[in-house]
Amino acid sequence: MAKIKMTTPIVEMDGDEMTRIIWKMIKDILICPYVELNTDYYDLGLVHRNETNDQVTIDSANATKKYGVAVKCATITPNAQRMTEYNLKEMWKSPNGTIRAILDGTVFRAPIIVKGITPLLPGWKKPITIARHAYGDVYKNSEMKVSDGSTAELVVTDNDGNETRQLIHKFEGSDGIIQGLHNINGSIASFARACFNFALDTKQDIWFATKDTISKKYDHTFKDIFQEIFDNEYKAKFDEAGITYFYTLIDDAVARVVRSEGGYIWACKNYDGDVMSDMVATAFGSLGMMTSVLVSPDGVYEYEAAHGTVTRHYYKHLKGEETSTNSVATLFAWTGALRKRGELDGNKELSDFADKLEKATIDTIEDGVMTGDLYILSNLENKRKVNTEEFLIEINNRLKEML
Repeated sequence: MAKIKMTTPIVEMDGDEMTRIIWKMIKDILICPYVELNTDYYDLGLVHRNETNDQVTIDSANATKKYGVAVKCATITPNAQRMTEYNLKEMWKSPNGTIRAILDGTVFRAPIIVKGITPLLPGWKKPITIARHAYGDVYKNSEMKVSDGSTAELVVTDNDGNETRQLIHKFEGSDGIIQGLHNINGSIASFARACFNFALDTKQDIWFATKDTISKKYDHTFKDIFQEIFDNEYKAKFDEAGITYFYTLIDDAVARVVRSEGGYIWACKNYDGDVMSDMVATAFGSLGMMTSVLVSPDGVYEYEAAHGTVTRHYYKHLKGEETSTNSVATLFAWTGALRKRGELDGNKELSDFADKLEKATIDTIEDGVMTGDLYILSNLENKRKVNTEEFLIEINNRLKEML
């Protein structure tokens, strides 16, 4: 067959460690033989981020604004150990955090459900989509270590130079730590609208939860903005669609989620969404089976896997040892980006290819061929564990039959 052509490029953000290895395998085995791939390439590997003083991350986000669709490989967010390992100039911030701040988007994460893998919570019958606010909070924080005897205050200076001060804590008898968080009403409003629009598009109920009883200004502002936008702009649309918006406290939401059967969107603040998306992914089966898409208020899409760089497997790979790494979430990042590019460009052939590649992937697992993490979880009677490359080859065998 002739290769499928692409007119507008996808922004391609390469990454680190084992996911970088898988990234190339997916392109070589499953995409480039069938698609005349057109990408605007950025190397977000930690080495290159360090060489460019992280400018490459900013450039990739701006390119995503330009072209409307991006696909991102998992990347390292460095800690003290990585500073030494990679001889870094400084402890660069999370690329995801930088990109999310520039795009001002909301992250939607949902499990990929396959036959043979039963959720750890057997009552979960339908996917739970986590909608994660993608700006501010701890990811854009300011923090300090504080010595005994210090007094910490919040200080806000308005346009006229007037100061407002509020005591945080007087440190008496012990050293300590402080942390300053912020958010922006406009970003919270964008988050709310993205969530409500996504709920209408997918015809799912939406839950939102914070801890407004404790955080009476910060978290309560989130609650108030959501409610105001819902009442003024979405209530009638939700009534017509037969779906609901529900607010509760975050601890109550956790209890409700555990007892539910799924099938809704759970909107969370940035940190809550980071934690809960991993919990939901693991409970449904594996972090390697979780889609993730960042959607900006003006309709820009960035697709990625919801997991990290699979460091342990990478070190095995460097030693020449065989790995059996789950590539499904990374593969679905590619299919999501290709499908969206096809939708935006009116390129049905490209969107159809993405659909077939996803089906070939699901069929492979449901036929009993899977990587080690899924092999442990699957209750299929006839199953076979394959290595990282063999899994992609098996998918390709099924894909070729569909094309």
